Amino acid sequence: MQYRQLGVTGLEVSTVGLGAWAIGGPGYAFGWGPQDDKDSLETIYAALDAGINWVDTAPVYGLGHSEEIVGRALAERRAEPIVSTKCGLVWEPGSSKVHNELSARSVEAECEASLRRLGLETIDIYHIHWPIPDEQIEEAWEAIGRLIQAGKVRFGAVSNFSRDQLERCGRIHPVSVLQPPYSMLERGIEQEVLPYCVEHNIGVWGYSPLQNGLLTGKVTPERVASLPKSDWRQRSSQFRSPVLEANLELVEGLKEVAAELNASPAQIAIAWVLQNPAIGAAIVGARKPQQISETAPASDIELPDEIMQRLSGLIEKRDRRVAAET
Repeated sequence: MQYRQLGVTGLEVSTVGLGAWAIGGPGYAFGWGPQDDKDSLETIYAALDAGINWVDTAPVYGLGHSEEIVGRALAERRAEPIVSTKCGLVWEPGSSKVHNELSARSVEAECEASLRRLGLETIDIYHIHWPIPDEQIEEAWEAIGRLIQAGKVRFGAVSNFSRDQLERCGRIHPVSVLQPPYSMLERGIEQEVLPYCVEHNIGVWGYSPLQNGLLTGKVTPERVASLPKSDWRQRSSQFRSPVLEANLELVEGLKEVAAELNASPAQIAIAWVLQNPAIGAAIVGARKPQQISETAPASDIELPDEIMQRLSGLIEKRDRRVAAET
């Protein structure tokens, strides 16, 4: 397992981290379907054993359940990995309807609830989950600054922010970490956001490097059709025709590259993300411990220039097909 310094935080983080979105289970519109808590706990333990030293969760994942499972794992294992969680998506007790809220009052209340579920006194990395509503960004960021001063948060962070929104936060106090989506299939941050982060020493954790499982080599049209209705991927454009077929064509080429390197498609997809010098680490979700044993080794893979060029060709071909068919 490789480690890198995370921006200005000074934290040494494993380049592969554990994403705890799916272990929240169902319960809201973006759940991943039924999930066994025993599998979730064993997955977290497997990640720690593999050298992964941080876990990323959020209150909305399973409406508090993901944070509770992470907190239970930390207590049972008496482990102290770096813990990242978020604010900005809230729900009423007894309801599964989620809405965006970034008022200072809400941010502070969410932080207290997360600390309680996680069983922590301080959250290491605390993100604004989405920059919605836009007009409340500054209010929320100021609230996070107060939480840092109070010792309830170590480092303030944001997720899914544009360059302009990062600049707005930076005028109040520095952004330590950005968490954006980044994969072979989603590269929108490359032109403006990543150069800004490099310039301002903002650590970047790319999420969904496997594009929600698409780049594992295990997804087929039949498997997509069989996903439970409570799995949000049923509604994702990446999993629907004609984009799905273009994605799976790329995956066939990815399988060939992986076979030549004696690796799995998932490992190559994660290594591709980590090859970008602006990316500090990749958030890789897992639901079962055996998934950790497949994805964690990607931390140690360095792709030769020739392989990167071949992968670029696959990506460009996929992009042309999507553009022509959508």
